[in-house]
Amino acid sequence: MNCAWKTSTTPGTRGRQAETLFEEPEALLEAEEALLEAPLRDGGADWAAGAAADWAAMQRTYKTTPRAVREASGMPDMRFDTKIAVLLREDLESWQRLNVTAFLVSGLGTTVPEVIGEPYADADEVSYLPMFRQPVLVFEGAKETLTAAHGRALARALPRAVFTADLFTTGNDTDNRAAVAAVPTADLDLVGLAVYGPRNAVDKVLKGARMHP
Repeated sequence: MNCAWKTSTTPGTRGRQAETLFEEPEALLEAEEALLEAPLRDGGADWAAGAAADWAAMQRTYKTTPRAVREASGMPDMRFDTKIAVLLREDLESWQRLNVTAFLVSGLGTTVPEVIGEPYADADEVSYLPMFRQPVLVFEGAKETLTAAHGRALARALPRAVFTADLFTTGNDTDNRAAVAAVPTADLDLVGLAVYGPRNAVDKVLKGARMHP
């Protein structure tokens, strides 16, 4: 069972690691889904109580911090109800990973304006553009993982963006869109996918992917 950690430095903290995000491994996600979606089995409330206890035990095993502890210690609760995620094909070169990630998230701000925070300003009152209000989590996976994630994102009608291998040979937005438009959905040669939505829905879309190293 793999545990994946992702640290994110929040602007304005002078480089300090202001936030550590714990991405639940697959077993934890399955346990959470069982609590949220499975009907009560024979035993009714007893089964539900037992499942809740198992889930709490798994949280302790992976050292997640309970909400009550965070509140009592004054720690900010940074768990968002939504998630911004980028999934990259694992065989991309480093420059391609950076390029694809930048392009994939560029449309979220206009399509889903609630993901954008307030404008920034430094101590001299020089203003800067606003950025995402929450972390962008980057994952990687095999071509088959990307294809499956794309299908799940479509089935759930989640806001998404795609980057295909053809876009490495084009140089402007008109040609980019034409390259995608020329290929049927099932035949897209995906190298990257961005998706936004409720945490549980995005987690299900990304099943089988792993955090980017």
